Amino acid sequence: MKYINAKDLLPNALVKELQSYIQGGYIYVPTDQAHHKQWGELSGYRKELHRRNCRITKEYRNGTSIEVLAEKYFLSVHAIRKIIYQK
Repeated sequence: MKYINAKDLLPNALVKELQSYIQGGYIYVPTDQAHHKQWGELSGYRKELHRRNCRITKEYRNGTSIEVLAEKYFLSVHAIRKIIYQK
């Protein structure tokens, strides 16, 4: 997370008001729930995992064993089972 100096972003009056609560510290401003992104949406990793999981399921249905899939995708047998049986 990159920090931004409040003086560079906020009006002076608001900076003064914030200084009455905290000086020289860090404050986290959470995202508005209306604009909240789920994990992996910004980076695209969520979609990539979905594509990978679909490939795993397809390969399993085509006869590839769970053990072979685990080795191929560097996952545990348990993780492969979770992927296969969730669909």
